[in-house]
Amino acid sequence: MTPRFLVIDGYTKAARDELVSAGATMACDQYSAMLKNTFPAAECDILFPSDPGAELPTGTGLAGYDGIAWTGCSLTVFDDTPEVTSQIALAQAAFEAGIPGFGSCWAAQIAVVAAGGMCQANPNGREMGIARKIKLTLEGRGHPLYEGKKSVFDAFISHVDEITHIPTGSVVLSGNNFTRVQSVSVSYKDGVFWGLQYHPEYDLHEMARLAWCRIDKLQSLGFFTDRQAGENYVDLLETLHANPERSDLAWMLGIDDDVLNEDVRRIEVRNWIERLVIPTMLAKLRGNA
Repeated sequence: MTPRFLVIDGYTKAARDELVSAGATMACDQYSAMLKNTFPAAECDILFPSDPGAELPTGTGLAGYDGIAWTGCSLTVFDDTPEVTSQIALAQAAFEAGIPGFGSCWAAQIAVVAAGGMCQANPNGREMGIARKIKLTLEGRGHPLYEGKKSVFDAFISHVDEITHIPTGSVVLSGNNFTRVQSVSVSYKDGVFWGLQYHPEYDLHEMARLAWCRIDKLQSLGFFTDRQAGENYVDLLETLHANPERSDLAWMLGIDDDVLNEDVRRIEVRNWIERLVIPTMLAKLRGNA
């Protein structure tokens, strides 16, 4: 069985270029690699909906895909711009087509808004680096997205906006003290979307490169006392990435297998494929038969 995924990278070209210039991997490539690493037989197409004239890379339309995975994005979902409104319409079309959806950060927000919910700027400000003590809700503890996951965990994160109003048919699956909704299941029209506010696709290197891109902004927000402190933080992340046996650095950064162990970090991705995408594929096959 070979699932075919559409990976939607909502970043504008300028934002993609900025990340790449800092040594980061484009979000779509991170997501494609994660999906193929989780399910080696997977096939992935990529769409950049913020690019003028962007079109699906297949002549079969959305119906040609078994799952749609949305990356993070630096846009703001409640801004009335063509880049945002076109992606909301795309998410609504995916719901109508009944294709299982999954994604990080912007992905959860776009799914909620497409289904009639709302997002706003987080009054706590930016949550950056590691989201601490994400706790599964009662519904989350029994949800297939979190089968095999601890009830409290840390995760890579970078966001300013948050989900504030949950649409009908949605369930909050986790949250922490900083962000009330850290994951959500959205059932709308004929589709289901499992969205995370955090980033299972990141590793220490990618978080380091993102932090490098944002050092000046993070300094202005009080994350670093000066630029040198930011560069030192980036160096710590990169060093631990290159030397994962350095328990002293893991202790200094306050991180453990929640983010260091790829199998632990990506449980949700595996569960989405195994518990939602593949069953939907089998149901379609039975229907066609």
